[in-house]
Amino acid sequence: MKWLKKEEWSPYLAGALSGVVLILSVWIAGKFFGASTTFARSAGMIEKLFGADRVAGMDYFIKYVPKIDWQWMFVVGVLIGSLIASKAARTFQWKAIPDMWEKRFGPSRTKRAMVAFIGGVIAMFGARLAGG
Repeated sequence: MKWLKKEEWSPYLAGALSGVVLILSVWIAGKFFGASTTFARSAGMIEKLFGADRVAGMDYFIKYVPKIDWQWMFVVGVLIGSLIASKAARTFQWKAIPDMWEKRFGPSRTKRAMVAFIGGVIAMFGARLAGG
């Protein structure tokens, strides 16, 4: 499996493999995979840990009960799979923010972290607004 050890995968191959996994998910389990609901459920689980009883009464959490389910495990699997892939390709490295961000936003780690955080919030808000 020489292609597993390459530094970069072809985006076409990665996209095709992702498509096959999605088709199999729908065919076998009858479910689409995604991550934004998992993040919202995880936030609900964290709130429950700290005794926030408001979670139980929220309409959203009545529909999407904060729990560990197949989708939550899928997100954990993505993290583990990406770690395995980066180790196999020998490209794993601890980085707070990629180099290209430094070129775009300058040397300030705080500024880059804020931009990344704001971008993530906007992306997550859009995903949740779209229902997925």
